Amino acid sequence: MPLAHNGGNPIFDENSAPEYLNVPDPGTICAHHGEDRELHRGAVIPPIYQNSLFTFPSCEERSRKWLPHDAEIYDYTRVSNPTTDIAEAKIAALEGADRARCFGSGMAAISAAILSCVKSGDHVVALETSYGPTRQFLSDYLIRFGISVTYVDGDDPGEWADAVLPNTTLFYLETPSSMIFKQQDLRAITAIAREHGIATIADNSWATPVYQNPIRFGVDLVLHSATKYLGGHSDIVAGVVAGSEARMKKLQAEEGCLLGGILDPFASWLLIRGLRTLPVRLQRHQESATKIANALLDHPAVAAVYYPGLRTDRQPEITRTQLRGTSGLFSVEFKQSGPEAVRRFVNSLKYFGIGCSWGGFESLAIPAGAMEKSLGGVGTAHRSFVRLHIGLESAEDLWDDIEAALKAI
Repeated sequence: MPLAHNGGNPIFDENSAPEYLNVPDPGTICAHHGEDRELHRGAVIPPIYQNSLFTFPSCEERSRKWLPHDAEIYDYTRVSNPTTDIAEAKIAALEGADRARCFGSGMAAISAAILSCVKSGDHVVALETSYGPTRQFLSDYLIRFGISVTYVDGDDPGEWADAVLPNTTLFYLETPSSMIFKQQDLRAITAIAREHGIATIADNSWATPVYQNPIRFGVDLVLHSATKYLGGHSDIVAGVVAGSEARMKKLQAEEGCLLGGILDPFASWLLIRGLRTLPVRLQRHQESATKIANALLDHPAVAAVYYPGLRTDRQPEITRTQLRGTSGLFSVEFKQSGPEAVRRFVNSLKYFGIGCSWGGFESLAIPAGAMEKSLGGVGTAHRSFVRLHIGLESAEDLWDDIEAALKAI
């Protein structure tokens, strides 16, 4: 079955988009923001400051470093580095944040952001379908400090309000969420959080700042696994947190400097390289993924496709008002249930690697699963599906590969 020619979706018609979705052009930010070519003798690409420390011409100059933060003075790369500063400035501008902080992995960013908002004895409300290691950090690690967590389905803002306790200090969101791509109404949930004096964090790795800006809907801290789309080449492991000046100044001094999970200068330089092409890469990922997801919807072996923006979207209004586009990651469920059908499909693919990450140039497939209730059902049975990342290869070639693999089930 050939793919439809048009991979776009009318739900993202720019002429009908709400005004608050109109943001500065990300392509221009990625190309120019945070850079000073004169400073580097006109170099188009900034240098890598691959060093651990910076020295001073006098004791007086060094003393200035320990005054309130001076962005013009560098002391030690665990604190700040000129190369990393460029990446942070670009990401902060893309997200509409005052400042950003890069970390050595997505989990380093996640744990730092959460720790900046909680203390011993606090309570967290989090999304049920959050990224697995995030759940592990919340449920298994923080319990040793007396921090408790309540998980909610997240679709209804009222669930978040009902879960609030006197010691709740954080709402943790991930929209769209891992594996099944449920969205949360950011504007409504952050309003509830503000009413109770609760901080909010949102994982924005799936949409990237090109297609969604949680801070514009009231979220306090937004984070990314920069390993994914921001890096885009599957050659770095990185994370980033962005937010207001007050929150980020505290996070940088405490969870950033004291815990020390920094991003290496060379990895920061590779992240800058990835950001250069982020908008055009996302457009290609979206176009190919939309074509393939629509084709899968019409295939007789497929029961469901979990991907915002399709005609089967369970949350079309949130998609229309929060997202400016979609990425290349979605899940597909087959009519023939069970893990064996999933394994046969994945093993039959030729162009898709079997891997847990996503967001790079390459297409990936991985068996996955979820409880029936989280997929929109009413029972508690475990249902199997495949998560696909649609890379930058030819959409037609990828579809031919998928169509051939579907015959294996």
